[in-house]
Amino acid sequence: MTSVRTSRWLAPLACAVLAGAGLTGGAAAAPVPAAGHALPHDTRFYVDPDAGAARQAVTDLKAGHTADAARMAMLATWPQAIWLDNGTPAEVGARVKKIMQKAQAGRTVPVLVLYNVTGRDCSFYSSGGADTSEEYRAWVKAVADGIGTGKAVVIVEPDGLALLPRDCDATTDPTGTLTTARIADIRAAVTTLEARPGTSVYLDAGSSNWRPVGDIAQRLLDAGLEQSQGLALNVSNYQPTDQLNRYGTWVSKCVWFATKGPDWARGHTDRCANQYYSAAAPNDGLPGNAVDFFDPTTWRWTDAWFDQNVGTPAADQLTHYVLDNSRNGLGAWIPPAGKYTDAEHWCNAPGRGIGVRPTADTGTPLADAYLYVKTIGESDGTCHRGTPGPGDPEYGGVEDPAAGAWWPDFAHTLARNANPSLTFNLPR
Repeated sequence: MTSVRTSRWLAPLACAVLAGAGLTGGAAAAPVPAAGHALPHDTRFYVDPDAGAARQAVTDLKAGHTADAARMAMLATWPQAIWLDNGTPAEVGARVKKIMQKAQAGRTVPVLVLYNVTGRDCSFYSSGGADTSEEYRAWVKAVADGIGTGKAVVIVEPDGLALLPRDCDATTDPTGTLTTARIADIRAAVTTLEARPGTSVYLDAGSSNWRPVGDIAQRLLDAGLEQSQGLALNVSNYQPTDQLNRYGTWVSKCVWFATKGPDWARGHTDRCANQYYSAAAPNDGLPGNAVDFFDPTTWRWTDAWFDQNVGTPAADQLTHYVLDNSRNGLGAWIPPAGKYTDAEHWCNAPGRGIGVRPTADTGTPLADAYLYVKTIGESDGTCHRGTPGPGDPEYGGVEDPAAGAWWPDFAHTLARNANPSLTFNLPR
């Protein structure tokens, strides 16, 4: 039952969320960000008043679920990225223009995610995208035109480089033509967006539990990393912030090593140590052996390699990055050993929580921002974890909603487990 005392403070909070009345990530007013591509430490990110958390707060309040409503209302005051994943060029351009107008009125910076590249997600849960390269490039131009001369952060194509067509299966891209086109399209997107004076572009690079450092570094370079502001990590994933900072630093140093390092290193990202590297036998660069991925203390071999071969280049010579902390407050889910043939650890991982709040003042030299990129409360897809189904065994056999669909139970779990907590002195 909702107490009178609780209702007095919760109702105004929910009303404020719906009105979007100056809710800008809980930060005090700050000057308008400086012009240009760099992301100032005092950047205030745009809060979408129509976000799912705001609507869920009202639904929970009407149902008498006070604690859930409070957490959803609090979440709705924090900025989350806005995904652009469909529509004609005219439609997406008009949408972006409206977002920019609202953000500029509040002197905030929107975070936009491009997710429309041809053949995205290997036709899996989040399949879709533009039909052709020509359509995609026209669509990206419309996004850039909608941004205009304003300030925006744009994350380019989650999984677009970490999951190239050649990575899908043996039949998807046997000649490599699709992969070549993918890389060219993403590179064109970087060029188009960076031509806008206030756009900060970050190329998605997967996460620390995926591509080896040198592999993703080369893919990023091929796709125009050096024209961009940097890379984005952990989008829609769960890896902890400290691990991501370590991995992001290695990728950055590997880029430096292969582009500005000694002659023997130039053009050789493949010579960089990676998160699976071990100086102990057998040193084959693969997971396992002396490396326990869930125990990053075993990453000391990788640290030692970079200390010896790269050292500490000046910060202005290293590539920067942003992190998605939307679901990593409790770190990654470790599936029960031997329970599943394919645990799909990345898909609606159970028992996770929201992570560190969005900010451009990270205190980490190469980390330009911590963001909520994945929309908190949206499903990753209909996970079966290698079982015949029906439903997801980690959720009692309930069928997970389709990718991108709002899932109240998932949103509530993430909010209840938030680290740091979203609210104070509320029952879990």
